[in-house]
Formats: sequence, C-alpha cells, structure tokens
Amino acid sequence: MSDGAPVAGDGRGPGDDGSGPGPAPADQGKGAVRVALSGLTTRGRSFVAAGLAAGVCAYVLGQEDLLRVGLLLAVLPLIAAAVLYRTRYRVAGSRRLSPSRVVAGEEARVQLRMENVSRLPTGLLMLQDHVPYVLGPRPRFVLDRMEAGGRREVSYRVRSDLRGRYPLGPLQLRLTDPFGLCELTRSFSAFDLLTVVPRTEELPPVRLTGDGSGHGDGRLRSLALAGDDDLIPRPYRHGDDLRRVHWRSTARFGELMVRREEQPRRARCTVLLDTRAVAYQGSGPGSAFEWAVSGAASVLTHLSARGFAVRLITDEGGAVSAESATAGFSAATGESADSVGMMMDLLAVVEHSERDGCEAAYEALREPGATGGAPEGLLVAFVGDLDHEQAALMARMRRRSATAVVFVLDSDAWLTGTGGVPRERLRVLREAGWTALAVPPGAPLAGLWQHAGREQTGAGDAPGLFGAGPAMTPGGRG
Repeated sequence: MSDGAPVAGDGRGPGDDGSGPGPAPADQGKGAVRVALSGLTTRGRSFVAAGLAAGVCAYVLGQEDLLRVGLLLAVLPLIAAAVLYRTRYRVAGSRRLSPSRVVAGEEARVQLRMENVSRLPTGLLMLQDHVPYVLGPRPRFVLDRMEAGGRREVSYRVRSDLRGRYPLGPLQLRLTDPFGLCELTRSFSAFDLLTVVPRTEELPPVRLTGDGSGHGDGRLRSLALAGDDDLIPRPYRHGDDLRRVHWRSTARFGELMVRREEQPRRARCTVLLDTRAVAYQGSGPGSAFEWAVSGAASVLTHLSARGFAVRLITDEGGAVSAESATAGFSAATGESADSVGMMMDLLAVVEHSERDGCEAAYEALREPGATGGAPEGLLVAFVGDLDHEQAALMARMRRRSATAVVFVLDSDAWLTGTGGVPRERLRVLREAGWTALAVPPGAPLAGLWQHAGREQTGAGDAPGLFGAGPAMTPGGRG
C-alpha cells in the first residue's frame, strides 16, 4: 500500500505530505502566480482573450458597457485560479495492490481510496493513476464532492502478458473550479510495484533413476534419529517446550535458549538457466528464451511443492535462493515458499546476458556443498544454441549431479520453424550421462517431462520417484 496526503491546491510538489497550512515558500510571489496561471484551461484562456479583446473594442468605440463585460470575462478566470490555488482542504490517498505478484496473463486488482482530511468539503476531483502501457490504459475517475472526513473508493484491474516488474503510480488529482476555467494537478509521492512472474505448467510426477556409477542408495538419509538434539541451540520461540531449555546456553547468551532438533536432509535439485544472448533469437512471449524461463519456473515450483531443496543458477553463476548455509539451496520447508518467491522474482526480470559461455555456471556447480563434494542430486538445465565448446562444457557439468536432464532449444527452429538441434550436440550430452531432449517450437513442457522420465526408467539400479517428495532422492544422496 502506498500512502500520501498532498495539499489540494496549495502549490506543493510531489512527495510533500501536505501537513503545512499554506503554500510552500518556493511557490510564493511570482512562482505562485505562475503556477496558478498555468492551470488555466482552454475555456479559461478563451475567457481572458475575449475579455481583453472586448476591452480594446470598448476603448476604441467608447462603449463603457462593453468594457464592463470585457473586465468580467478577463477577471473571472483569474479569480477562479486564485481561489483554487489558495484552497486549504487536504486529500489523503492510498493504493492497495492485490496480489502484488501475479502470473503472466492473470489480473491484479488495484484499489484506490481517497479521504478528505480537512474541515472543508472538496469540489469535483478527477483522479488518475499512472500505469505502464503494457498493463493497459491509464485509469481515470471522477469523484463527486466529498464532505469533511468523507471517503471515496474506486478500483481497476491491470494485466500483462509479459513478465517483468512494473511501477504503479504516482497517483494524481486534478482539481477544477465549478466553471471549468482552471485546473490544477497534484501528485502523491508513493508508488507500488507489480511483479509479473513467468507462466508455469503443472508437471506430472515421473520416475527418474540415479546415476550409473552407483552414488547413494536412492533414499534420503537422516543425519540423526528423530528427537536427537543438535549441539547448536537457538533462541526460544513462543510455543517451545520448556523442557528443552538449554540452561548453560541461556546463561551464556543472556536470553532463553532451547535445544534444536536436527532436521532430515532434503532432496536437492539445481535448475540451470542459460540466458546468453548469443544462444537465442527472437523475442516476445512465444520466443525460445521465454519458453526456457517459463520451463525453469515450472520445474522450481513443481519440485519445491514436493519437498525438494531447490536453487537457481544462470550462465552468470551464483546460486539464487533464500539465504542459508546449504550452498544456496532453499532452507527448511517453512521457508520454501519464500525461497521460491525470490527465485520467481528473479525470473520475472531476468534478461539476456552478454556472456559467450557458461563457465561461470560450471564453477558454481563445482563449489563443494553440504555433501562434501559428492554429486548433489538432480540437475535440470534449459539451454539455447550450443557450439562444440559449450557442449563439451555441459558434458563436464554432468559430473556434479547424480541425475541430469537438459532441454536444448534451437533458436533457428523457433524463429523460422525449420531446422533443429544438431544430433552431434545431443550425442555429446547423452554420452556424458545427460538425458538430453530437443525442444520443438511451442512444445508443452509436461510432455517432455514425461518423456525424460521414460528415458531414465530402468537405466540404473537406484530408482527414485521424481516429484514424490523427500522420501525418495532422485539419483542418490540428497
């Protein structure tokens, strides 16, 4: 929610809270006159011009009555501007965005509330909110006279087919006199951000096997028996059992500390997204790059909902997830939603990188994790065009995971509808142990996901249910 309280007609600029009784010092004198006269409408300027013309004619013809009419026409807009500028009523406004994060193609509702916080009733108000063009037309509303302490609420909807982060605001009020001779605009300072995340597909649970080298036993191991105490205490939280208070640590830290139970290790998955500009052609919702972004979002949400610790890596390297001590993987189950939300926010604004290769991602995968350098579960990659060097690099990445699936997109095929991923590139990846799938233009991810499961079923001796939760680990140790 964004709040503000600009003074209606007091000459203040955007960002002022309108708490003062009169015009700002910078607007006094000639500046105040200039601001007031700048608000004259076409009708007001016409009245002034007509009045001056009538005055000149009256002087030439010697008609006193015409001179009186000319003075009335010329002075009336000036009086309206002065009265409107010196009006002392104040209007407070707020904006509520629900929800603040939406999927591309879905609508969000914006509710605007205006409140007259002065002791004087307002005149006719025209309300306008600034929104980016991609979200739709700029909303405008006409508010009737508000009594002292009165409120008015209006709402509108925004929708975007393009992911991104879009500002809403600032909110503007247009004040007019009863004759429509003068119009002044006042702006609120605050604005909100609408995050449009990529579309996701609902993926079916499929069965993938572990790696052929026999790393792990295909199930999630617990670090300790249920109920065993961790050596590291934590601060007391409301609802904790007082029998678990660790008095020695309480005396040491000066606050109530309790013994923490260890949590079982979770199955892990790393999602790699290739964002290199040289790997994709075309743009728009139907481009290969947008399909890859949507596919990465679908896998992240699918696996996180089933208890996996997930992280996102791009070709620029670096693991993106909630802060934790597990090498970038999302932390406890209670934090999974926040972690996935952070990654979805990143995918909402991710753009092409200027890198020529995925070396940074390779180094990020090589960093030892909590498993002491052992293969870290599942690796799912979405990549664009691969040359021979990058295909060889992807083959080496396979060593850092127990199970690896890669979706390869050929940008020429997506742009022109002809061609396809070279078989040599797919052969290199498959020989390295990847389950490599070429993605045809517009292909649904759910079908490719099932195809990957069928290719992996029976390929090793440690099968696990991919997508069935932390009871089974795809490809060995979590």
